[in-house]
Amino acid sequence: MKLITAIVKPFKLDEVREALGELGVSGVTVTEVKGFGRQKGHTELYRGAEYVVDFLPKVKVEVALADEMVESAVEAITKSAATGKIGDGKIFISHLDDAIRIRTGETGAEAI
Repeated sequence: MKLITAIVKPFKLDEVREALGELGVSGVTVTEVKGFGRQKGHTELYRGAEYVVDFLPKVKVEVALADEMVESAVEAITKSAATGKIGDGKIFISHLDDAIRIRTGETGAEAI
């Protein structure tokens, strides 16, 4: 099993969710986050004063999947989240040792 963590632009969330849904992904966790990468933030003007926005709003999407679904899920996220501009985000893939469904006690791939 793998845990896919994708950091994407907030307005791309619905497209990512739909793309994963088409693959049959049944569970997704979404968190609103802030951060920066190569973009290093940007400057904005507010009431005549210029200020730097260091941390940009992003969305973190987490999906636990069986190994055989990882490649297609990564492809779906990549295609649906891409704008072709800087700041599109990142995808991280981690090994998932185990998963347990609290309600039934199921473990492993059956729990996800």
